[in-house]
Amino acid sequence: MDILSWDGTLSSGDFRLAACAFMQKWKSVMSAFPPWSWVPCPKQPWGASASHDVEGYLSLENIILSCYAQEEHDEISCPQKEETSCSEKEELIDIATLVQSNCSKVPYYDLHIIYSASYRVPVLFFRAYYSDGEPLGFNAIEKDLPAHSAKALLDSKWTFITQEEHPYLNRPWFKLHPCGTSEWMKLLFHVDVSVAKNGVTIELYLLSWLSVVGQVVGLRIPLEMLNQP
Repeated sequence: MDILSWDGTLSSGDFRLAACAFMQKWKSVMSAFPPWSWVPCPKQPWGASASHDVEGYLSLENIILSCYAQEEHDEISCPQKEETSCSEKEELIDIATLVQSNCSKVPYYDLHIIYSASYRVPVLFFRAYYSDGEPLGFNAIEKDLPAHSAKALLDSKWTFITQEEHPYLNRPWFKLHPCGTSEWMKLLFHVDVSVAKNGVTIELYLLSWLSVVGQVVGLRIPLEMLNQP
C-alpha cells in the first residue's frame, strides 16, 4: 500500500488480517507470557452493516501491567513453561513489562482491541479489578497509570480516556478514544524508511499501533517484537 495515498485507516478485513499476524508474532516472541486471543462474536458493533466481516475482537485478560512488574517480581508466579528457567523468566519480566500473577494486592487488567467501523481504526478497551472482583473506578485507574499518562489525563480527562458500553459485552468499560488515530498512524508509518520504500504492511499495523497506545495503560511492547522481521 502506497504511504502517500494511505489515510491511516484499516478496512475490517485488514483488521482481521492484522490481528492474526499480531497474535502469531506475540506467541512467537512472547511465548512465556499469556497470549492474545481472538474472541468470536456475532454481534456487529457501532452500527456496522451486515457485510461487516469482523466478528470478534482481540483479548488479553487477567494481567498485571508494568507499573508492578519489577516491584512484585519475587511474588509473581512463573509462567507454566517447563523449558524456561526462573532466571530467564525474571529477565523476560524486565523486558516485556507484562506479567500474569496470583498476587491479590494489585489490580488486574483486561485489554480488548476492537475495530471501530466508524473511525476505521482499532480501539483499546480496558477495565481493572482486584482479585475479589471489585472493579476500579476511573480515579483509582488514573493513580495506577504511568506518570506520563497521568499527566496527559490532567489536560483532557474525559476526551483522552472515556467510559462507555463495551460494544460486544454490553457493560461499561474504559477506552482510549480513537479520534486522531488515523492521523498519527499515518505519521508513524511515514517516518519509517522501510515503509516509505516498500509501502504500508498491514501485518505490522496493530504492532505499531499498540506500541503507542499500550504505553498509556503501562503495556510496553518489547523491542524484539518491533525488530523481528
